[in-house]
Amino acid sequence: MPSLSYLSSATARLGAGGGGRRHALQHFNSRIRLQQKSGRMKKVQRYDYFLVLDFEATCENEKKMNPQEIIEFPVLKVNAQTYEIEDTFQQFVQPEYHPKLTRFCTELTSITQEDVNSAKIFKEVFEDFRHWMEEKVGLDKRFLFVTCGDWDLKTMLPSQCALHNIPVPPYCKSWLNIKKSYAIKKGDYVKGMYPMLDGLNLQYFGIPHRGIDDCKNIVNILRALADLQCEFLPTYYTE
Repeated sequence: MPSLSYLSSATARLGAGGGGRRHALQHFNSRIRLQQKSGRMKKVQRYDYFLVLDFEATCENEKKMNPQEIIEFPVLKVNAQTYEIEDTFQQFVQPEYHPKLTRFCTELTSITQEDVNSAKIFKEVFEDFRHWMEEKVGLDKRFLFVTCGDWDLKTMLPSQCALHNIPVPPYCKSWLNIKKSYAIKKGDYVKGMYPMLDGLNLQYFGIPHRGIDDCKNIVNILRALADLQCEFLPTYYTE
């Protein structure tokens, strides 16, 4: 039976466009089904979908950029019973307050000036995201956002929406911080993704600090914790 680290490498290029992405996603999901048939039963969850999210934002070395702006907006729709990735939302975002990326930001995330120059501004990307939520997820479904930490939905999204006078949708006001699920199961609260991967015998794949690749690694963590009979519930609510 292939290991989860092997499955990780099979999905390393899911972010690529066209047939390559579809083929990789089919391969990834077929391996998940093989593991399910092997008798590794996961705890039944109370949700239809997990929405795994991980923003990337403008940044500078050793000082805070004000305001900080989202430059990559990725979300993976994960079936909460099979743990297959059923759909992907991923767009780069053109920053408006600091339109030129710092060298540090590009080196950290691999996101280039060309990537953001050709992207939509946040208001347009967020509208696309809301349409995706309605059409591909379904607001009548039971879903739970999953993040690695609270920063994405507690700090970054509200501040970005405030810059553009956009209300934060109610469904973005509660989420699961996967680090807390890990702490419950493993007895160790870690600061980042890498210690969780190590603790679960998983390998990081893809490009570090690329939002879409971080999302895929979070999915692997989610799946590994589900194998340990972890029940996933919201860990944070905002008003």
